[in-house]
Amino acid sequence: MASHSEKPMKHWSPREAWRGLYKPVFIPAVLVITAALGWATWYGATYGDDAAEAFVALRDAIGSSVGWWYVLIATGFVVFAIWAGVSKAGQIKLGRDDEQPEFSRLTWFAMLFSAGMGIGLVFWGVAEPMNHMMSPPDMAGVEPGTAEAAATAIGQTFYHWGLHAWAIYVVVGLGLAYMTFRRGRPLALRWLLEPIFGRKLIESWVGHVIDVVAIVGTLFGVATSLGQGVLQIEAGLEFLGWVESSPAFLITLVACITALATLSVISGLYAGLKWLSNINMMFAAVLALFVLLAGPTLFLLQSLVQNTGEYAMALPQLMFASGAGAEDGWTVGWTIYYWGWWMSWAPFVGMFIARISRGRTIREFVAGVLLAPTIIGMIWFTIFGSTGMYRQLSQGDMVDAEGAVNTNTSLFHLLETLPWSTISSVLAIIVIVLFFVTSSDSGSLVVDILSYGGKTETHRITRLFWSLMEGIVATVLLVVGGSAALTVLQVSSIAAALPLSIVMVLAVVAMIRMFRYETATMPKYIRIRQQPSKAALVDTAREVAGHADGPDLERSLRDILTTQARSFRHNFTSASATLGGLTHTAGRPQAPVQYETDELVLAMHEVPAHATTVNPETGTLNWVEPATFKDPISEEAFDTPEYSESATGWEHESEQLFDEVLGREPKSGPAVGDGS
Repeated sequence: MASHSEKPMKHWSPREAWRGLYKPVFIPAVLVITAALGWATWYGATYGDDAAEAFVALRDAIGSSVGWWYVLIATGFVVFAIWAGVSKAGQIKLGRDDEQPEFSRLTWFAMLFSAGMGIGLVFWGVAEPMNHMMSPPDMAGVEPGTAEAAATAIGQTFYHWGLHAWAIYVVVGLGLAYMTFRRGRPLALRWLLEPIFGRKLIESWVGHVIDVVAIVGTLFGVATSLGQGVLQIEAGLEFLGWVESSPAFLITLVACITALATLSVISGLYAGLKWLSNINMMFAAVLALFVLLAGPTLFLLQSLVQNTGEYAMALPQLMFASGAGAEDGWTVGWTIYYWGWWMSWAPFVGMFIARISRGRTIREFVAGVLLAPTIIGMIWFTIFGSTGMYRQLSQGDMVDAEGAVNTNTSLFHLLETLPWSTISSVLAIIVIVLFFVTSSDSGSLVVDILSYGGKTETHRITRLFWSLMEGIVATVLLVVGGSAALTVLQVSSIAAALPLSIVMVLAVVAMIRMFRYETATMPKYIRIRQQPSKAALVDTAREVAGHADGPDLERSLRDILTTQARSFRHNFTSASATLGGLTHTAGRPQAPVQYETDELVLAMHEVPAHATTVNPETGTLNWVEPATFKDPISEEAFDTPEYSESATGWEHESEQLFDEVLGREPKSGPAVGDGS
């Protein structure tokens, strides 16, 4: 599927693009986005000079209402992701059992990491640990600006960017990869809930609402990242003395970055995004290595070990902290915002990760999406965050006279304290731009897929439309927010995540149902020796021969082997048509069974006791398949490329061919639909 998905994308016909769009999803999504932008503009104009305080109050009100829910489900997602990876479900292949991944492990990791949260790491790498150090939460019980505050700050940062963040992506990405590449469903968020609602509801207005929510959440999540990136680029250029900050320059930056993202998304998955992801990871690695070597290297190596311990201590303290009774606003301003931001990103990041993860097992998926990026994030924040806090503790020049941290310029402030500051600052700006381009690229691609009802082959002109829409959303939010632009971005993320959070919880329930079914029906492959060990056979033959050697022993051994071969032919051919194939004609001499090795490999299923019956004629055990396993979506098939190339579609086609060859009456197949 992936190898030829870009071939039909060479045309630019608006009429053809409009004809292919899934109108019940595309039109409502555009209307909701337009209405939300209109409301944000009205809200900012109504409060005028007090807009900053008004948006802060709005953010806190939303966060206080839904914060407990976000905290609860984010921790639940971590538990689910770990269970999926370490349980028997981890053996399930996201595709056919014999399918291989379409991307190398290094390219796969670079693509998912760049799309996942790369731009946020650059923006917050120095700023967040510094903010927590200078303004720690009340529950930490430490004095601001001290070494103790610095230690807790890094654990709090890891908490926001570690397992919880990536577990949110695992929920959507794993569900989509399984339902599409394993079960043949279209690549759309709605199909995550088919095991709960059934196909009829999923193809009705319920499914339309789910996809509209995914599109709206994705647009505002990407716009939040674009806004952060643009604010930091502008601050960095101003910090270097190259430009002066102004709304016009901010809009120009958005336009330029959006243009780059548009060129990338038009070029497709296998050209622009693949190469940009690899190049960007290389630039980010060079920047991190430079800070590691130019900064307090030994201190940072020691800190990496210590910071891991801080994260382990912070998890039980923070994983259920919802801000109840706290008056400092730390939980709402940080944790609730992050969980909302990650969930607003989840549809597009999850769908994108699913799109590039075909052929991997669930265990490999969880390890790659949950653990590996968490480790990389810990290394990144140790290098940048610990370096910034070390500088503050030793020199005291990373904050202003009032002890406040400039979030937009903290990275460039740190780079200024190191050699070759101008070169490293320019490299940082390049990394920020490329990270956003890859995020916008993947976001536009995913939104476009949703707009086409889950079809992976979409039209370039609609990719262009969504890329431009992301730039427009970011521009409006930045201009409306003014000095409170970052707060406006926080509000949009927290609000957009609420409906998505409900979809994600239901998706977890659906996946548990599917994985329990699949693990129950999963065959066990075991090795069965045809014979005992050679030494045991010789000892037995020697006993039969009266412990004699020579011809008597050889004759005894041949007799045992001949009887054994006859026994195996009887057990595995005559006695079982299932294992032995078609039964032979009575009286016809049979060719001896030939084995290439002295072992057999058989697929076996566990059958619960309640599904077994006794045949009254033969007294043998039989089993009733309907009483044993029930596939929640077994009666569904699709006349689509995704279905024919999926594990379920491939198995269905093979069974039909098998019945035809043997001249059997094929079983009634599943109902077929177009999947639209």
